[in-house]
Amino acid sequence: MDRTEKREFVASLAGVFADTSMVVVTRNRGLTVDEVTDLRRRMRAAGASYKVAKNRLATRALEGTKFEGIAPLLKGPTALAWSADPVAVAKTAVEFAKLNERFEVLGGALGSQTLDASGIKALSELPSLDALRAKLLGLILAPATKLAGLMQAPGGQLARLLAAHASRDAA
Repeated sequence: MDRTEKREFVASLAGVFADTSMVVVTRNRGLTVDEVTDLRRRMRAAGASYKVAKNRLATRALEGTKFEGIAPLLKGPTALAWSADPVAVAKTAVEFAKLNERFEVLGGALGSQTLDASGIKALSELPSLDALRAKLLGLILAPATKLAGLMQAPGGQLARLLAAHASRDAA
């Protein structure tokens, strides 16, 4: 990379850090091309991105962002994963680390809060944003559904009572 390419890369990575809410730092020692391709595919399916970047360039891109706290983690063969949904990127990285011993989650940051590997693991055990939205919607709709059922019950009982009286009078 020449200097202009490095500047463009740092600027694009800084733009990514400005727009995302979660960054995970990983170490990938000896992953094969197929394994990295599988990891990128999983990340993409979860709505996350995965990028191997030079540590010096990534550190420069982190300067002045809310993720500056992860700069000490950028030593050795590292890669960054990020997403707007914090649980999705953490869950994908932790699941891949369980499947592949050469892939390790070092830590990350959720906004300005720096997390270690155990913090990322704890975050990955939370339900995803979509699952939380579904639960919240279910909680909001549950009282209305119960109310509708209660409102229908007396009408149904009255109809059955009238039908019983009508059949008794007919007999």
